[in-house]
Amino acid sequence: MNLPNYFLADLPLEATLTPAMVTEACQTLKRNRQRYLAERPTENIVKLVSGVAESWLQPENQFRQLALALGPAQTGFGRATLAHGLDLFFSQLTRDHLRALLAQDLGDTARLDEFISEADHRRSTRAAIATGPEFLVHIAAGNLPNPALTSMILGLLARSAQFVKCASGASFLPRLFAHSIYEADAKLGACLEVAGWCGGNAPLETALFDHADCVTATGSDETLAAIRAKLPTRTRFLAYGHRVSFGYVAGKVLFGLSARQIIAGAAADVVAWNQLGCLSPHVIYVQPGGDISPENFAGLLADELERREASEPRGELPAETAATIASRRAVYEVRAAHSPETRQWRSMNSTAWTVVYEADARFQTSCLNRFIYVKPVSDLTEALQSADAVRGQVSTVGLAASPREAQTLATQLARWGVTRVCPLGQMQSPPLTWRHDGRPSLGDLVTWMDWEMV
Repeated sequence: MNLPNYFLADLPLEATLTPAMVTEACQTLKRNRQRYLAERPTENIVKLVSGVAESWLQPENQFRQLALALGPAQTGFGRATLAHGLDLFFSQLTRDHLRALLAQDLGDTARLDEFISEADHRRSTRAAIATGPEFLVHIAAGNLPNPALTSMILGLLARSAQFVKCASGASFLPRLFAHSIYEADAKLGACLEVAGWCGGNAPLETALFDHADCVTATGSDETLAAIRAKLPTRTRFLAYGHRVSFGYVAGKVLFGLSARQIIAGAAADVVAWNQLGCLSPHVIYVQPGGDISPENFAGLLADELERREASEPRGELPAETAATIASRRAVYEVRAAHSPETRQWRSMNSTAWTVVYEADARFQTSCLNRFIYVKPVSDLTEALQSADAVRGQVSTVGLAASPREAQTLATQLARWGVTRVCPLGQMQSPPLTWRHDGRPSLGDLVTWMDWEMV
């Protein structure tokens, strides 16, 4: 890539990061924030972010072109998968959506700019203002780009200096996004840093954490526990740990055109980002009662995944990941040979996609990369009982049900502990105002000050 060396991630591969380099970067970020970001009006930031996002949607945008040209080799996602994922992500970053996020989490779009009186402005003697952390560190997971990009946007809105630490070899898209911000506004870009190194590098992490007022991290529960143990007690820590998701299809909607649309939606959720995110389904529970039985649903889903592979190929996998899929397939091939309650459909001569139908309704963790389970259940209650082993760890349920039934099912899911329910087909494209793991994404970053005027 022919990009300027603005960020640590731009250094040559042979360059060695040192604690002194990290410390200098942190100090520079804090100075730049004070000069260029701390007093910047929220509406100015909203305008800039929405403008950058709009430019990423244009075919001629140089950063988009680089992402699609070099992204398959850098990320493992196919060009079509990248294009579709980037379009869904950046189309959310409109001015209206950014303002809606501010209003939802902070009560007023100007809450970061000035004191806002409560409720009745004419009579209130109490006002409040929200402030973001001076220095914000993001520890990004390496499987998907969206969480890291979202974290950067939230940090900009909060007017924080930001250091984005990516997993080794996973800084490609965050780096491009940072460069696009720098091109749009160099002063704002100077308040960002992007770097990548293997986790567990104590000297680099100590240098970084010593400056952090707030750390956000996405990863396994073990990784998060290790990070928490390294942080000073004064540092706020926002952790997003291991989560799984599943789909539920009510039998009453599996008729005619509706059934075909639901199957297409289920395939879209399996294909999006190659099923690698916490919002991707591992299992789709299907209730009998429609024109299509749960077993036939699985077969039609396999047909749809085959069609999607032609238009949006999954891409190559590391040998060990492909071997894991092949091994899992072999298990179900044996089971299917000995029991009519198990069936398997799979792509020929590749591990591109796999559908396993099992009468056993117990939740099964997928090996991902377009490997999906379909299981029959009598109703949602049975599905939740079958998923009891992951209760408290379920992020999203993709729901296909009639409008009359959907509210009842969504209420049942909420009381069981699910933090997001959406239509099947939209699991990997949450709105910007989504409350991640049930928490306000922007609201979690800020500190409130109340002013009692009388």
